[in-house]
Amino acid sequence: MKVFISADMEGVAGIVHQEQTGRDGMEHDRARRLMTAEVNAAVEGALEAGATEILINDSHGTMRNLIPELLHSEAEYIIGSPKMLSMMEGIDDSFDAVILLGHHSRMGQSGILNHSFSGKVVTNIKINGVDYGEIGINAAIAGTFNVPTVLVTGCQYAGAEAEELVPSIETAIVKQTRNRVAAKNLAPAKSQALIKQKVISALEKRKSIEPFKINGPYTVELTYIHSGFADAAEVLPIVEKVNGETHRFQADDFITAFRYIRSLISLASST
Repeated sequence: MKVFISADMEGVAGIVHQEQTGRDGMEHDRARRLMTAEVNAAVEGALEAGATEILINDSHGTMRNLIPELLHSEAEYIIGSPKMLSMMEGIDDSFDAVILLGHHSRMGQSGILNHSFSGKVVTNIKINGVDYGEIGINAAIAGTFNVPTVLVTGCQYAGAEAEELVPSIETAIVKQTRNRVAAKNLAPAKSQALIKQKVISALEKRKSIEPFKINGPYTVELTYIHSGFADAAEVLPIVEKVNGETHRFQADDFITAFRYIRSLISLASST
């Protein structure tokens, strides 16, 4: 059994503020240790459930957060960016299950540190008329390869977002959001034990969880925080301007649609 883990940071227990998630934050090194420990708990659970290969993709910010010397020796990992599939780099149809670890709710929802790929640039991503964040889009990328997303770990709002998309999915709720930068957290030992147990449960029932798919063709609307970002991204000829802050484009396959989303965000953030 091959297991793919996309490891983000905002949904890790004990992490609630940009001082922890930002590369230059005074608490970032501690946050990296917390993230790595939760990843290791997921690896332990996957091994106990029978995994023979485990690939971890560092999916937060610079994507250089995992601490290699502290990682479980039985897992391989991808670090660094940019990567073509970003948070899902390395996924293909040879995997049996996907775990979204340390994930968070989409921009505009109530979850801890909520955002959608770039909280400084984007306010909303709409695909075929439905709002999606990182959980939905990452699960849909996995679904493109017919791989089910079996577990999401994070706060209660991340769990609810995942369950709305995949009702049979497992969730590990390691903290309860109070507001965007405050949460009631499980102690690290308890959050890690919960994640390990939930990974085992999720992998045991993986065959009963359908891959999440968004059927094409795709009409995507990307709304930016202000019109200056839209102006910068408008150099990409695929876009149609809906209003001063929103672009629309069409794509026939989901991976192409996702790459356009990433390209537009990169162009917008270059200003």
